[in-house]
Amino acid sequence: MDFGFSSAGRLKKGWQFDFVFRTGRRDSGALVRLLYVTKAEGPAQVGVAVGKKIACGAQRVRGRRVLREAARRLLPWVKDGVWFVASLRENGLEANARDVYYDLAACMKRRGLLTKDWPGADWGVDSKRG
Repeated sequence: MDFGFSSAGRLKKGWQFDFVFRTGRRDSGALVRLLYVTKAEGPAQVGVAVGKKIACGAQRVRGRRVLREAARRLLPWVKDGVWFVASLRENGLEANARDVYYDLAACMKRRGLLTKDWPGADWGVDSKRG
C-alpha cells in the first residue's frame, strides 16, 4: 500500500478544480465539505481547498496541510476514476488532522467512494505498512 502523495494523485490544474466545483456532487460533514466527480477511467485524484473568506493566509495554509494529510491517508482506498476536492469548513480551522480525517472518511464512506477492502477509519493505518 502506497501512502505517498505524489503529483499523479493530485488535481493540479485550475480547470480540474473548476470541473469538480461546477459539475460535482456534494456532501458535508461537521468539519469538511466534499465535492466529487466519478469519471470513466484513470486513478483517483484529490484536491484540497480552503476559502479566502473564512480565514487569513496563515490559517488557510495550516488548513490545507491538515486536509492533505487526511486525504493522503484515504487515497489508497478511493475507487478509481474519482476526482474529489476536500474543502475545509470554518469550524474545521481549529480542528486537528485526526478529526478532519475521521470526518472526511465518514463523508466518503457515506457516498460509497471507498473500496470494499478499506480497513475503516484508523488514524495509524500508514504506520502499519507491510
